[in-house]
Amino acid sequence: MDINTLRGISTLFVMIAFLGLFVWVYLIKSKSDFDEAANQPFIDEAENPTATEDL
Repeated sequence: MDINTLRGISTLFVMIAFLGLFVWVYLIKSKSDFDEAANQPFIDEAENPTATEDL
């Protein structure tokens, strides 16, 4: 196995990983989970009892 074969295999692996991530983020219907995670820093401390007052 020479270096060009290794480069081809690694390129194929990265492309498959990218397409898998794309499908997971954009095609699977988990928008509500992503919206909740995006708004997590803005949740009021009164609504989040596990938040610490002083870090």
